[in-house]
Parts: sequence; C-alpha cells; structure tokens
Amino acid sequence: MTYAQADDVVVVGGGVIGLTTAVVLAERGSRVRVWTREPAELTTSAVAGALWWPYRIEPLARARAWALSSLDVYEELAADPESTGVRMVEGVLGETGLDDVDGWASARLPGLRAATAEEYGGGGLWARLPLVDMPVHLSRLRERLRAAGGVVEERAVSDLGEADAAVVVNCTGLGARELVPDRSVRPVRGQLVVVENPGIRTWLVSTGPDGALAYLFPQPGRLVLGGTAEEDDWSREPDPAVAEAIVRRCAALRPEVAHARVLEHRVGLRPARDTVRLDREALPDGRTLVHNYGHGGAGVTVAWGCAREAAALTAPGARPRTG
Repeated sequence: MTYAQADDVVVVGGGVIGLTTAVVLAERGSRVRVWTREPAELTTSAVAGALWWPYRIEPLARARAWALSSLDVYEELAADPESTGVRMVEGVLGETGLDDVDGWASARLPGLRAATAEEYGGGGLWARLPLVDMPVHLSRLRERLRAAGGVVEERAVSDLGEADAAVVVNCTGLGARELVPDRSVRPVRGQLVVVENPGIRTWLVSTGPDGALAYLFPQPGRLVLGGTAEEDDWSREPDPAVAEAIVRRCAALRPEVAHARVLEHRVGLRPARDTVRLDREALPDGRTLVHNYGHGGAGVTVAWGCAREAAALTAPGARPRTG
C-alpha cells in the first residue's frame, strides 16, 4: 500500500481529544481525516461538565504542562463564548485550601483565593476558570477542522492498521482497550442530571465526608448537576436512584435546585488509565502510529497541550516518548 502524501494523517476518534488533535495538525498543514465510530454529539466528550482544572493525572509533570498549554487556548477562546462554547466563570472548589495546590496556581490564576464562609461553608478555593459548553465547543472544533481542509468520516475501525495514511493518530479513548489492545484502559462511569437553571451563576465542586461528589455547572440555558465516578462500570443507562441522589446532594449545597425541572439525564464513560499514553511507534509496515489516549476525566483540561505534543510526534524524526 502506498500513500500519495507524506503529510496524510488519519486521526481515529472523534471526541474532544481526537478533534483537537486533528485541528492542530490541519492548521499546521497536514491533510487530515478524522475517523469516528459515532458523531461527536454521542461521545463521552459531549456529556462532560466540563470545567478546566489541573486534575492530578499521570505523568504528573507532563500533565501539568499540557493543562497550562490548554489554559492559554481556553482563555483566548473565551473572548467569543457564543461561538467557542468557552466562558471564564467564577466558582468554588470545595474542600481545598491554598496549601493543597501547587505554587504555579497562584501565579497563573489571578484572583485565586480562599472562599469565604458565605461563598462556601466547608472551606474551599474561589477561582475563575474556563467552563466549556461541550456541544458548542465540539461543533466549533469541527468547523475549524473543515476550514483547515480536514474532514470527518463516520466509520468503525477494527484495526488501527486499516487507516490508509502515512500517519495514524490513535485518539480512541476507551476504544483503545480493544484496538491497541490495551487492557489497562478502563471505564469510570459518570452520571449527570441537567435541569433548568434557577438562577445560579457560579460553579461549585464539593466532596462529602463519605467521598460522594457533587457539582453544579451553569451552562447557557441549563444547569448541569453531578456526579459520579464508578470504576469499571460499563452501563450507559441512567440510574434513577443515582439521579435522585445527585439532585439531593446538589440541593444540600444550593437549595434552589431541589425543585428545578429536569431536562435530561446523561451518562458518559471516562477513559481512565494509570497514566496517559502519548507516544509514537511504528506500524508493522513502517508507517507512524501516535497514541493519545487514557485521559480519564481530564480530557478537556489537557486537550490542547496533548494535541500539540501529538502533532509534534507525527513529524519525521520525532523522538518517541513513553508513558
């Protein structure tokens, strides 16, 4: 099999990691096609909350750099929130103190401070962070890709070697479990409840004494309530009992949501791995394969940083990285 252009790239996977990687490659001059099993609106990325925060994922030092690189982009995109889906929104990260975050945070996030008792009674950090309306953002990524000459093709892939391009980028998330195969990739199930917003303008993330998670993310025209993090649970069906518990936990924090009309139930499977895999290898026929998967619930946080590193790894002579 021969390839007409050395800069032909197929990105396998159409979630936020795949689309962001495709955009970076296309805007750098590569001829890019995205192969996706399902449209972006049906991916886990579309379900995400999605608040930028440097969650602790491995490899820690690289993940921090990816997150900060992504923050730079989101701050720029927030200048046009209606088009990009990115807004800078204030809120509280509960059960977290200034001494719990690394020193870079105070320098990079102006206004980061301890929350007052009126803002949050349990002690937390007040911050202004990117909050992403994922359906809008994914649509914008597709528009940028098309504008740069890239295309999205809906097709199932049973083997990464099927991709007819000089370079293949694996952004399949949970699908990498079978495609690579990489059995270390596992699902972490997240369930959300979307309700009419009773007037809440700030986001809130809280962890109860029993470890139960609660968060409220105000998005245009709605309020996203969460959530769960259930390891190795493959069910995509909303559980009514879980939904009731989510609303109950959120109402304990913001009583006005107790009777908000439910608009939608969502479930997504985060593609978790002990460490993100972002590296390069050769396919049996000598073509280049770049892996970019295993981001868990931090996909939005690190998407642009990972995309830039993945794009660099597609270049001839790029040094492989492991981890």
